[in-house]
Amino acid sequence: MLSFAKIEARAARRKGGPEALESLLSAPLSNKQLAAIPDDRVLAEMTRRIFSAGFVWSVIESKWDGFEEAFLGFEPKRLLFQPDEYWHDLTGDTRIVRNGQKIMAVRDNAQFVADIAAAHGSFGRFLSQWPADDEIGLLDLLAKRGKRLGGHTGQYLIRFLGKDGFVTSRDVVACLRDAGLDVAEAATSKKDLRKIQDQFNAWAKESGRPLLQISRICAMSIGENHDADTLRGRMRGDD
Repeated sequence: MLSFAKIEARAARRKGGPEALESLLSAPLSNKQLAAIPDDRVLAEMTRRIFSAGFVWSVIESKWDGFEEAFLGFEPKRLLFQPDEYWHDLTGDTRIVRNGQKIMAVRDNAQFVADIAAAHGSFGRFLSQWPADDEIGLLDLLAKRGKRLGGHTGQYLIRFLGKDGFVTSRDVVACLRDAGLDVAEAATSKKDLRKIQDQFNAWAKESGRPLLQISRICAMSIGENHDADTLRGRMRGDD
């Protein structure tokens, strides 16, 4: 496998030097910060990621105030008290994107968040206790216990909540394959994800960097060389 130092050097050359590369990186939240995230903000981010999946993100962002109103500020317990008629009416609510399956996923995920909070004190506290070197375990839990939180949606949820982790974007997987990791171009199998986790863990040990930064540096080391302004606009999102 190619050393991460060589990947980082390649990314730095593409971005104008080590200082320029560093300016394009962000840090994950601390465990203390993660633990302080209210449950309603966790459910809100789950909803944002689910509605953004396969859709134009800017449309969801432009309507987000309406989402907050329609879903009662994403308070899990409050939503769980709502009758079936409330959820049916949302399918005709112009304040949101009227996708019936995604709307019902909010109710399922309100229960998921409430269950985790009951067991751990809050969903944020649960996240803070989950080790970054087992992101694939967390992704598996999100997919099994949450609704519509599998695949990249779960990865982006982790990213946008501020938890340390990688995203298996096209460029990140291309970087891994170029470095010598034997995974598919669409690395979605459990076997491939385990290989990716192990490699990121090894690079984290080598570099001392969080997985978030390793993931972003990988993406910037290969593929289309986006300008700094474009990348800064993606600081919390896609690699």
